[in-house]
Amino acid sequence: MASQDCSDLRGAHVSALLTSDAIRLSITELACSNSELVPAWLEGRGGRPEGFCHRQMIDAVRYVADNGVKWANLPADFPPYRRVHAFARRWQVTGLLAELRDKVREKEGRTVDPTAAIVDSRSVRAAANIPRSTSGWDGGKKVGGRKRHLVVDCLGLVLAVAVTAASVQDRDAAVPLLERLRKMYFSIRLVWADGGYAGRMVDWAAEKLQLTLDIVKRSDDTTGFVVLPRR
Repeated sequence: MASQDCSDLRGAHVSALLTSDAIRLSITELACSNSELVPAWLEGRGGRPEGFCHRQMIDAVRYVADNGVKWANLPADFPPYRRVHAFARRWQVTGLLAELRDKVREKEGRTVDPTAAIVDSRSVRAAANIPRSTSGWDGGKKVGGRKRHLVVDCLGLVLAVAVTAASVQDRDAAVPLLERLRKMYFSIRLVWADGGYAGRMVDWAAEKLQLTLDIVKRSDDTTGFVVLPRR
């Protein structure tokens, strides 16, 4: 399996999480109450005043997540993209993204710790400057580039992300992805997946991770696009 690109992995996780409608509704509320977003100089703890309004930073991060653009392509109306990226990384390092997820789950009447999840993947075209060593060809989707593997909870909030070459099979990428999921969320017992994860992956998940991998298959007589449960 191709090695993960760290910057793509962090960017995919932040973008996937912040594009959730429920998360977007909670960002402003949490930003106004969370001490991690309050400059030190405003709390009397010293330090140099920050050069940009935090609301501007929040809007810039949401713009990147909602439109799927590169950080470097952030419009000039926002603060410099390097500052915005550092701001978003601080959210991740300090655990604020996880706190946002917990707040949304509580508002939706769910427990903080999820017990079920959904795993799936999507192949995307890679830019011309992406090295061939970390990109490949997805024969099924007819796409050349990289593949994003995501695990989400029943609300669609991201739990784990992996980025591989598009040529990597779903079941191969799922091994380290589900191992990481188990370490991060031991409360999860059930994972829904499509036919790409069928076969030995089901037995491996049950034996090694104590996870029930429920394969949701399309009907043989189904034609065209059909919404399947828990996909």
